[in-house]
Amino acid sequence: MTELTDPAAAHTVVVPNSINMVSLLGPADAHLGLIEKSFDADVHVRGNRITLHGEPAEVALVEQLLDELVAIIRTGQGISEETVERAVAMLRMETQQDAARPSEILSLNILSNRGRTIRPKTLNQKRYVDAIDKHTIVFGIGPAGTGKTYLAMAKAVQALQAKQVNRIILTRPAVEAGERLGFLPGTLSEKIDPYLRPLYDALHDMLDPETIPKLLAAGTIEVAPLAYMRGRSLNDAFIILDEAQNTSPEQMKMFLTRLGFGSKIVVTGDVTQVDLPSGVHSGLRVVEGILDNIKDVSFNRLTAHDVVRHRLVGEIVAAYDEFDARRQEQSRPERHELRGHRS
Repeated sequence: MTELTDPAAAHTVVVPNSINMVSLLGPADAHLGLIEKSFDADVHVRGNRITLHGEPAEVALVEQLLDELVAIIRTGQGISEETVERAVAMLRMETQQDAARPSEILSLNILSNRGRTIRPKTLNQKRYVDAIDKHTIVFGIGPAGTGKTYLAMAKAVQALQAKQVNRIILTRPAVEAGERLGFLPGTLSEKIDPYLRPLYDALHDMLDPETIPKLLAAGTIEVAPLAYMRGRSLNDAFIILDEAQNTSPEQMKMFLTRLGFGSKIVVTGDVTQVDLPSGVHSGLRVVEGILDNIKDVSFNRLTAHDVVRHRLVGEIVAAYDEFDARRQEQSRPERHELRGHRS
């Protein structure tokens, strides 16, 4: 795809004739504009020839990006501005030499429904999805918007459709924002529903809405509070525990020991968003130190770089992480001073 002219002056990329240049460059050259803003290089297009001027390292990255975008187009998948932005971010990563190609990540289909395809959008998300394929118990730990629950549910639906499991069980602890079920109005079902609503919403993205009530009625899909898991042994099931930071260590142990034959467990949560009463330790915070040496258990961490919601969500998460880090740093001298004063 590449033709080298004068290395000091320019580098020319020849796009195969089979590739639609509008698909590659975007409507009104929107993708081209993103590329020019993302790299310190001048990009000139004439027909299917793209000439690059700039620092060799930047020119090499642009060439690599174009190769990846062409590879994605060849899969039959369309390219959006988000696709270009995520491919750029992956190529900018310092660990890229150890990573999968952006085209491999961004064209990996997990589930398709009603014209919508669910796929990983970052390297860490692909590693997480791969871990679900390879391990029996998988932990996905990271901030809101990183896709940890959504991707796990997509893998659960995929496993159900492939008849790898007979049912899906989705569960959450019903403790958030200091509320207790006994103080909420309505029947038990009405009290529980707000806690489980995000799981129902995700299901509607992945399955035809008219089939969901039938699957729920048949028990093929079960959505229930964590307390309903006690005393059960769950065979041939894909089991997801969401908001696991709000489990106590005892609840976490209870849940993990529900694992039956032919089943898989995915545990998701954000250790920075614990809503447990004061003095109660989070089961998600302590479990890694207990299970980290057990084979077939995988711990996967996602960060603000893996947020796949609106761009601002990632920036907000990163800003709060920086704020928390500064606050912790500032509080350390104060603790030392207090200890010194008391002594």
